[in-house]
Order: sequence, then C-alpha cells, then structure tokens
Amino acid sequence: MDTNRKTAFFTLMDVESKKSYSNIALNHHIKLSRPNSQAFVRELTYGVLENKMLLDHIIDQLASSGIEKIKTADLVILRMGIYQLRFMDSVPEYAAVNESVALAKRYAKGREGFINAVLRAYTKNRYSISLPDRTEDEVKYLSIKYSYEPWIVEMWLEQFSVDFVEDLLRAGNATPDTTIRLNWLKVMKEDLIDSLTAKGFEVTEGKLCDNALHVKGSGLLDTAMYKSGLFSVQDEASILVSVMLEPRQGDTVVDVCAAPGGKTLAVAERMNNTGKIYASDIYKRKLNIIEAEAKRLGIKNIETKAWDATRIDSSMVQKADRVLVDVPCSGLGVVRKKPEIKYKKRTEEIDLLPRKQLEILSASAEYVKPGGIIIYSTCTINPYENQRVIASFLKKNTKFKKEEAVQLLPNINGTDGFFICKMRKDDI
Repeated sequence: MDTNRKTAFFTLMDVESKKSYSNIALNHHIKLSRPNSQAFVRELTYGVLENKMLLDHIIDQLASSGIEKIKTADLVILRMGIYQLRFMDSVPEYAAVNESVALAKRYAKGREGFINAVLRAYTKNRYSISLPDRTEDEVKYLSIKYSYEPWIVEMWLEQFSVDFVEDLLRAGNATPDTTIRLNWLKVMKEDLIDSLTAKGFEVTEGKLCDNALHVKGSGLLDTAMYKSGLFSVQDEASILVSVMLEPRQGDTVVDVCAAPGGKTLAVAERMNNTGKIYASDIYKRKLNIIEAEAKRLGIKNIETKAWDATRIDSSMVQKADRVLVDVPCSGLGVVRKKPEIKYKKRTEEIDLLPRKQLEILSASAEYVKPGGIIIYSTCTINPYENQRVIASFLKKNTKFKKEEAVQLLPNINGTDGFFICKMRKDDI
C-alpha cells in the first residue's frame, strides 16, 4: 500500500472524526508514517480539505443512494480519489482509482467494490457533472464551487462585490508561502538570507515587514538555523501587529490572549530584550509554548501568567506603555492554513464572539498609561468582530482615539486575513 496516501487518509480521518487541526494532525502522521513524498501528502491532504464541499457535491451525484448514508472512511477515500482525478494532473487515472481501492480493502473492508464503482463512474461522467445554477442561487453556487459554508459567503457578499468575493474565496484555497520572522537578537537579515540560500532554499523579502522573509524549500524546521533560534515561522500579517504596536526599548507591554506567543515574541525582538512583557492566557499549559520558544530565541524579557482576559488585573492598571489584544475569533482569515475553518457552522458561540471580544478589549484598556497605545487584532474577515467591536469600544471609551486600522486580505495583500486597529489613549 502507498504510504503517502495512507498518511493523507489517517490525517483526514483525524480531522473528520476527531475534529483535529489539520496542521497538527498532518505533522503527527508524517512523523509517524515517514512517507517518501511529504509534498504529495500535503497537496492531497490540503486539497481534499480545501475542496470538501465540491467533492461531496460530486460524490452525491455519483452514488446511487446519495452521500448521506456513506460512512466516514468510505467518504474520505472517495474524496481522496476524486481529488486526484480532478486536480492532480501528475497522478495517472489508473493509480488514483487502484490506490483508492487498495486503501478501501484495508480500511473500509467490504466497500472496495462500491468505491471502485463511484470512481469509475466519475472517470466516465466527469464532464457532465454540474454545479448549482448560478443564476438561481449565487450563494449556493459559490459555496459549492469554493467549499465554504453559505453563511460566510453571504456575509462577504454584504461587504464586497460578487467578483471580489469570488476572488477572496479563490485566494483562501491557495497554498500560502512559508513566511518567517528573522530574530534580530541573533542574526542580521542579509546573513540569514545567505545562510538559507546556501542550504538550497529560495528566499524573497517580505512586502509589509522588514523582518519577514518568504522561503521555499523542504526541511526548513529541521535546520540548525531554526533550532538555534535564528528565525520563527509567522505570517506577515501577524508580524505586522508587532510593527503597528511600535514597542520601544524599555517599554512595559501587556499582551493578553498571548498564546501560542508569535506576536509576543515578535514584540520582544523589537524591544531588543529590554523592558518587560507581561504575557497572559487563560490556558496555563499554552504558556509553556511561549516559554519554550523564548528560550530557543534567546528572549529573557517575558513574564507569563495564567489569566482570564475578560477580567481586569488590578496589578496592571495604567502600568503599560503598550497593550496588545489579539482576541479569540472566528479565524476566517487563516483558512489557507486551516481549511477546516471554512466548514464551521454559524452557531451561537460564533454569534457571541463580538461580545466576548469587546469585554476583553474593554478590560485590557484599563492597563494603558495616559498617552499609551493599544492594538486590537483578529485573524478574521468579519465586520461584526472587527470594525463594529472597535466602534462600540470607542463609543464607550472616549479617552481613546483610533489612529490606524487595516484589514489585510489574502487576495489583495497575499497574507492571511487580519484586522489590526491601533488606538491611543489621551495624555490626560
């Protein structure tokens, strides 16, 4: 049996059955199974996840009993097979079908005949399979074609033109570059570029941040450069949060909702290991990640603390020059890396997010000194969690003034979708 496809199958089963995060599940199974082509495994895994609704739409038209009665293992194998047939030109048709049947013989026993029949039906009828009629239902058409839950498409159509939304949906399904943040405490940009290039990596400079590099090549995190703390993996939109915060050497910074710590560490590097950063998170176990990363990077000015960010920490009131509020959000800006987010149903929990975000922002504002700066950020593209939260906050907190707000978009900026708002407190 092909180890590459088996690795992808196990990963997809974990995402489907255990609701695992795709990146964590994939790294786990790659380490466990040691496939001979990680690139193939990643393309197949993320390809299936990015196109799940489209693949299911196709399967539903091919399976005589419809898709509802198909068991999870059968469905995952069918998605993998059809994805290879439809999108992976490098895979011969016979290989896509035969390897899917081989998987079924091992992990969906007794269903290999059914899986073979569906895949053979696709090869014969692929050009007659249709999408929903766009003229009758624009939302359904876009939802199926690009595999997003309809409520997301509807929300974006309220903000943007149809052409823009389609471009945004398409960009969310693209494979992003690997972006790294160089660690100024240990290396200069030119030296890191030279070292990476010497190891065979293709390197280009970032467009938004002077400490960002885009890197192509495999085994990046296995290098001695990474292990010795010369850089961290972080999207350029996320790095920009630390840039807009404008931390100065010697500042006191409070970072609420800090884990897993990418922004905290980026701020520390900008402060040149001076001053103090108080990084808190409600989950104590996640603070261990920040502490381990700080050790790898040689950062010594971070103090971690378990704390519920909706509550005011009286010990920090008006103590901070800078406050970073990167709140929990719906995550619609990072679907390029976590495509399973596209399939979140619109639940009461999602609808209540803006209220929680406003609570966190309001509590965190108490830590800002007169004249200090507070940054509110999310990794989503949702005005209810972004612009409307800021409007509500400023209406109730008249001592703060908005200085700058940006909504980064993958189809425009080539980054994750991030909202970042910088506000300053009055001097008096």
